[in-house]
Amino acid sequence: MFGHCSRRALLESVPLLTLAACTRGLRSDDGGPKGQLARRKLGSTGVDVSIIGLGGWHLGAVSDAETATRMVHRALDHGLDFFDNCWDYHDGESERRLGNALWAKRDRAFVMTKIDGQTKGAATQQLEQSLQRLRTDVIDLVQLHEMIRPEDPARVFAAGGSVEALLDAKKAGKVRFIGFTGHKDPSIHLAVLDAAAKAGVRFDTVQLPLNVLDHHFKSFERTVLPRLKAEGIGVLGMKPLASGAIVQAKVVSAEDCLRYAMSTGADVTITGCDSEELLEQALRVGSSFEPMNEVEMGSMRQRSAQASKDGVLERFKTTKQFDGTVQHPEWLGLQG
Repeated sequence: MFGHCSRRALLESVPLLTLAACTRGLRSDDGGPKGQLARRKLGSTGVDVSIIGLGGWHLGAVSDAETATRMVHRALDHGLDFFDNCWDYHDGESERRLGNALWAKRDRAFVMTKIDGQTKGAATQQLEQSLQRLRTDVIDLVQLHEMIRPEDPARVFAAGGSVEALLDAKKAGKVRFIGFTGHKDPSIHLAVLDAAAKAGVRFDTVQLPLNVLDHHFKSFERTVLPRLKAEGIGVLGMKPLASGAIVQAKVVSAEDCLRYAMSTGADVTITGCDSEELLEQALRVGSSFEPMNEVEMGSMRQRSAQASKDGVLERFKTTKQFDGTVQHPEWLGLQG
């Protein structure tokens, strides 16, 4: 089992889980993806997860809650069991939608969420709210969100910082694993890892942008990924389509973007799907996935080299457009 839900949820889930066990592995005959997604070890956690994860922000952007629930169930039926989320996505609606969709199906899913608070108090409060919205007693993975400022590592590891909240929650059994995420600059990721080593704290996972453009500009793939692999830390790749910019610029197809990202060495490639059609695309690519070889990856890098210049298509690195905690500094809990 991935995690734990309330005793009531477990009791109510028995008939559904029995049905799921009988139907798991059947091939789709409705034109959708065939078979199940492949699985990988998540770093040194000992947990197997699907090679594709469903992005939480986009789940909150789906047209209605019923469609979102249907998408979560469709994902589960095809072996996609890694679900990304965050305390701040759509004012908590993304977490609420996921929690409702997984009710009575909780032990089939690996649930990850993120918190913005950089003080122990703010982080603890946000974590408790996430537990309620997700309708679970235990979250599989909680990550510090948006390590995007040079001062962030010192803040979260300071006395009374948010790392203390994560460690306390892990000790209390409310969180199984801990990690951090960021999209701005690989040097900040490395600084967080250095701060963790100095403090004697081990992160179970790290989330970072991994896409074909990244190789050329402020590259997480070339600088952070090798360290994560060397230290056995779980790798969560995100923004495989650079928030859609690669496809919109007609540089590389969406399918090839996903294949490239999944071939970098990520344990999970998290992709945003705000419609059932995009989910079907992700499931189709994931269920037929074969890793690209170095020649194929090199060809894609060459094709995208000009488009990657100066990070113009990776706006999460070069602008504040994707920096939620810059637009809402109160989320950090530092005021006062």
